[in-house]
Amino acid sequence: MKNKYLLFTLLLTSFSLKAQKKVQQIVYKDTVRQLSEVVITASRTPENVLKSPISIALLDNRTIQNSAAPSFYDALENIKGVQLLTPSLGFKVYNTRGFANPTNVRFVQLVDGVDNQAPHIGSPIAGALAPTDLDVDKVEILHGAASALYGMNALNGLVNIFTKSPFDYQGLSFQQKTGANHFDDNNASAHIFSESNIRWARAWNNVFATKINFEYLTGYDWISDNNTDLNPNGNATLNLFGNDNPAYDGINSYGNESSNRRNLTLDGKRYSVARTGYAEKDIADFSLKNIKGDIALYVRPKRDWEISYTYRFGILDNLYQRTNRFRLNNYRIDQHSFSLKSPSIQAKAYLTHENTGDSYNIRSMAENIDRSFKSDDKWFADFTTQFNANTKAGMSATQALQTARNEADKGRPQPHTAEFDALTKKLGDINNWDIGAALRVESWLYHAEFQADITQEWLKGLREKWGLSILAGADFRTFEVYPDGNYFINPVESGKNLTYSKTGGFVQLTKLLFDGKLKINGSLRADKNQYFDLRWNPRLAMVYSPSEDHNIRISYQNAYRFPSLFEAFSNVNSGGVKRVGGLPIMSNGIFENSYFKTSIDAFQTAITNDVNKNGLTTAQAVIKNENLLKKNDYSYLQPESVNSLEIGYKGLFFDKRLYIDVDFYYNQYQNFMAQVETNLPLTKSTNLDSLAFAFNDKNKNQRYRLWTNSKTTVFNYGSSIGLRYRVYKDFIISGNASYAQLDSKTNNDGLEEAFNTPRWILNIGVSNRKITERLGFNLNFKWQEAFLWQSSLATGNVPAYSTLDGQITYALPIQKTTLKLGGTNLLNHYYYNFLAGPSVGGFYYLTVSVSL
Repeated sequence: MKNKYLLFTLLLTSFSLKAQKKVQQIVYKDTVRQLSEVVITASRTPENVLKSPISIALLDNRTIQNSAAPSFYDALENIKGVQLLTPSLGFKVYNTRGFANPTNVRFVQLVDGVDNQAPHIGSPIAGALAPTDLDVDKVEILHGAASALYGMNALNGLVNIFTKSPFDYQGLSFQQKTGANHFDDNNASAHIFSESNIRWARAWNNVFATKINFEYLTGYDWISDNNTDLNPNGNATLNLFGNDNPAYDGINSYGNESSNRRNLTLDGKRYSVARTGYAEKDIADFSLKNIKGDIALYVRPKRDWEISYTYRFGILDNLYQRTNRFRLNNYRIDQHSFSLKSPSIQAKAYLTHENTGDSYNIRSMAENIDRSFKSDDKWFADFTTQFNANTKAGMSATQALQTARNEADKGRPQPHTAEFDALTKKLGDINNWDIGAALRVESWLYHAEFQADITQEWLKGLREKWGLSILAGADFRTFEVYPDGNYFINPVESGKNLTYSKTGGFVQLTKLLFDGKLKINGSLRADKNQYFDLRWNPRLAMVYSPSEDHNIRISYQNAYRFPSLFEAFSNVNSGGVKRVGGLPIMSNGIFENSYFKTSIDAFQTAITNDVNKNGLTTAQAVIKNENLLKKNDYSYLQPESVNSLEIGYKGLFFDKRLYIDVDFYYNQYQNFMAQVETNLPLTKSTNLDSLAFAFNDKNKNQRYRLWTNSKTTVFNYGSSIGLRYRVYKDFIISGNASYAQLDSKTNNDGLEEAFNTPRWILNIGVSNRKITERLGFNLNFKWQEAFLWQSSLATGNVPAYSTLDGQITYALPIQKTTLKLGGTNLLNHYYYNFLAGPSVGGFYYLTVSVSL
């Protein structure tokens, strides 16, 4: 009842003011007619969305406003072929066509053609640099590979967000979105969400213009609390499972991972024992605060020319997931961009600066809180002493294990105490993950690009006489990172910032045949990275349009990506594990002399089995099983690539009332960038007996996680279909289904990127923007099939789930006032869409807009 009153009060007190004028009159188009609109992203030139040579989806501003989602970012989830991951309430990650992860370096996010990635990881940090809802004009989503035109990282897809021009949309706009979440949540009471937006734009004589946007968001994040044991068989030889397993490693508990475990010989048996660790909900701060904004200046020196400067910034407090879970505090990213547009020339130059502020690694925080009150050696010694005393006193092994843990944990800092809070603050400022938890990265991205439509003005005869268009472009990009000593070092010039550069260019030819019914589009791109040879990337596409309403497309292209800064140069110490970049200057000597951790785990498991079941001494078991040790045979990083074939169709039927969009694709991935875990013996001996005893003693070998390439070639395929039908007046029924499947693997070395994608994703919606002159609504049902999630943080099954989203819009007669009342996951069935991610419940919101 308390929650119901809270929601009722929320709905009554929410408010929004919105005053916006568009200089040019907008004539309403229903969602079918909008499909004749122009898109840019597919070919870098304006073209009809129906005749795009590759799969692309368009969301215009009106569609976004009428969606059941609270923001344009959330609305993307219901596009066909799109998979959503939710690391945080303030952080959504999108992917298409498989191989998903929360740090999706294979999917590019652009704002007005400007890459808004965080430089050190090579992918965007949520919507940190995305525009505010008030300033979004339209969004284009390109499914699948796009490297031939957009360069590195665009393997799985690309989203391009276009903002409103201050020449076309002028005035002052306010928006207050108020919501609530955590209803019936076992981990938190209901919390208020608030998002305040302001936009102001002004133009003078269609020559000068400016706009300003600002957003302030607060709330309470979704909580990750999955207690499933990732090491359930850690003591299977002793029949210790579930709560009796002393090597328990819960998905969302930290400080009890493999690097925090030891093999202890107790009472003649060999036990695997982990330190106790802490739950994420006891370590992380779940308060949410995002501040972002931008200011832009525009000049039109002559007809169809525009020069602009934009400054964007974002400051984040939320949760983030990579190999580990992170708490971002005062994370800041800034971007300055300059742009020139003319009918034949486009040029951009931008600088992005990233500073992780006061952020910290949740796993390292848990590990080092444990170690702050007692070292690993002391804790395991105390555990052993107490266990032996317990068994001598007649306790059972299960009782002795629990009592030993309680004794070893005496004095351990307890969550939600002043001592614990002071300790987390102290460790959160120590930039060494062996003894602290701070994430202190400062990085920069410098980018410049130029493209020219050669046949627009200079070679018009080719276009007019031969139906041929030629587009050419070039770009240069440099990454720079401050070597903090924990996350990055400079192996080339000690004490100086580390730089990492590439340059490239492309040419694209488009030819029209048979009176424009056949369009052939071919492009070739070349890129050179300072550490890799020249890469060539072709794309060939054809679109056949027997009529304006029916379009068949086929395309083939190659896409690639060079290693990100993190993959190439990382140098992270984390709880006894060192993560090292895959370039020779970072990992020389480690690849050649280390042994697979998987073989060492098998070696130690075999020793445990022989000691516990076969009565051998530890020394005897070591010698018996030393042949299980396998030397690392992987090598240094190379670029990753995909070859992609796509066939598709877009068409309109029944007097344009029915829209159909179908695609099928087949991909071949090679050289997946991945991490291999190895151990390097500290002894210089090459004698196998000496190495075997070293690998059985944690103190005599160093554990590494090395960036390398999988030897597996992976084939995957999939298809999607989208339907939209205007059944009666403005009633629209829509639906889409996406299918994605791994086909086959060669070698299957286990390092290939995990597919991490459900076979089936289904969306069904019904909407009417104007049931009456003032009332509209939208309902959307989503279902996602269960699938296997694999990552270095957690591996297991993600259950199937379904959600129902909805909104009702009502336009009041007072100053064109519009109320939007809605919710996502209306039935409040908690789910998670990847392992270690948070449980997502219902989110309910109210927005009121007033046009003065």
